[in-house]
Formats: sequence, structure tokens, C-alpha cells
Amino acid sequence: MAKTVCGRFAPTPSGRMHLGNAFCALLAWLSAKKQGGSITLRIEDLDKPRCPDRNAQLLEDDLHWLGLDWDTGGSSGGKDAPYCQSQRFAIYAEYFAKLQKQGFTYPCFCNRAELHAAQAPHLSDGRVLYAGTCRQLTPAERQQKALSRQPAQRLLLPDTTVSFTDGHYGPQQQNLAAECGDIILQRSDGVYAYQLAVVIDDALMGVTEVVRGCDLLSSTPQQLYLYRLLGFAPPHFFHVPLLTAPDGRRLAKRDHDLDLGCLRQRFSDSRHVIGVLAFLAGLLPKPQPLSPAQLLPLFDWQKVPQKNISVSEEILNLL
Repeated sequence: MAKTVCGRFAPTPSGRMHLGNAFCALLAWLSAKKQGGSITLRIEDLDKPRCPDRNAQLLEDDLHWLGLDWDTGGSSGGKDAPYCQSQRFAIYAEYFAKLQKQGFTYPCFCNRAELHAAQAPHLSDGRVLYAGTCRQLTPAERQQKALSRQPAQRLLLPDTTVSFTDGHYGPQQQNLAAECGDIILQRSDGVYAYQLAVVIDDALMGVTEVVRGCDLLSSTPQQLYLYRLLGFAPPHFFHVPLLTAPDGRRLAKRDHDLDLGCLRQRFSDSRHVIGVLAFLAGLLPKPQPLSPAQLLPLFDWQKVPQKNISVSEEILNLL
């Protein structure tokens, strides 16, 4: 018997949700519900000072307004509570300790300036590849450095290629050593990193399908490797194009004219916003007010563009 699909929303409440967040949430909701599945809402507030509780409350209210309700998680709770990452550090510590005990981690004493030094290796997309500076330190050297600096903790990534098939972008592969470098699992201030937390949370919450922006496509092989180390079955990944302004920059929370606060002031009916998002996703020939439920018969991943979507001046004026 086929496994029931469980999708998820996993927003970071560092600001008001914007049009790009809503676009991704809509596609995640449609994909799961079209298959008769459920949605879990997880609040990714690892960096708590940047993510006050009031933002999470606004986020839930905005999702309700859009008609993108969830089945478990958020403030409504559920069997896998807590659903806020800031309340799950004890869980992350347990799994991090397993990796540490097996020798998969090492302390890193590099500061920000050292990590971004001119001689640091850079990838074609501008990301800095960690040079492995602290990987070969002797126990004595580590002990000496620890006297003056609290280390971060990195994951040893092997010279191996991880391959997977994305549900929207097709076959993907990444050599972990050459294209990723040893990733941080825990910051020097004790906060666990997104890469570790998201793998643990999706596995323990029974998430079988992850729909998220294509800017996270390159993170997937690293996470798949973590799934393997921790003995978890990975979900099926669908990455979606980003919404961009006419000048090509990605829509972000700094674009306050396109956040849900402003959009709700302009539109009394959320179906206008959903209709625009459905048009951008290729589900409608032109924007028209519809609810998420009304879009279910129209949803098909093959209709969704693969290239990033420019939100034209005409659409911006409409919004």
C-alpha cells in the first residue's frame, strides 16, 4: 500500500511572509493535497533573536487568510510537538552526539574573516568552499585553540558523489568534497545549524515530500548524506523556481510592498492573491480570483516553470 504523503511548510519568521514565500507554500499545499496527503507547519526559528514569537503568530494568520491551512504543527500542536525549532535543541543534541561519537564531526576554530579570506576557494555561484583548515589539527592544537575561542562543529564530508532525482528539476548530483566542503552542524554559540535541524525534523515528523525554493537545491545532497548517516529514510524533494523582480533580483522580506501585510491591506479577498500566484505557477492562463481548493483539479507539476519567474510591472501594479 502506498505511503500517505506528508508535505510541510517550514518558514523562518524573521519578517513578514512575502509573495515568494506564499508561492512556495501554495505549491507545497497543492502537491500534498492533490495526492490526498497532509501538511505540517514547522516554525524554523533556530536564530531566536531574529525570529520573535509575534512574527510566527503573524505567519500563521497570513497562511489562514490565504486558505493554506495545515493538519498538524504550529500553535495547534500535534503528536510531533514541539514544532518550533527553538524548542527542539535537546533533540538535535541527541543526534549530534551520535555523529560525534562515530567520529563524523570535528571542531572548527576559524573566524569569519578567515573563512572569507581572498584565498578561500569559491564555487561558480559565489559560495565559499571551506578549505578544511581545522580538519587536520592535532588534539594538542585543538586544545590550545580552545583556550581562546569556542569552536563551531563541522561534519566531515567524504570525496563521494551523491545523486538524486528532483521531482521538478530531474537528475542531480554533487561531489560533497569538491562542491560543498565540510558543513557546520553547530555554531560556536551552541545554535544548531539548519542542515542538521531540517534533516532531523523532517525525519521525525514523518515528512515524505519537501517542496522548497530552488536556491536550496544545492543543499539537498548534503542533507541526503546526513539522512544516510543518521539512518533516516529521506523525503522526495521538489524544488520550485524563485520569484524575481523585473530587475532580476529575488523577491525577499525587504520588499515590503509585496509582503502579506501590505497585500492584505490592498485586497479584502485572498483569492485575488492566490489567482496571481496560480498564474505565475502556470496553472492559469491569466490571473483570476480562486481559492487553493479550486486550484486542485488544475495542479500539475509539469505546468510549473523551471526557470525563475519574473514578476512583471503589470503584475506588480496589480498587486
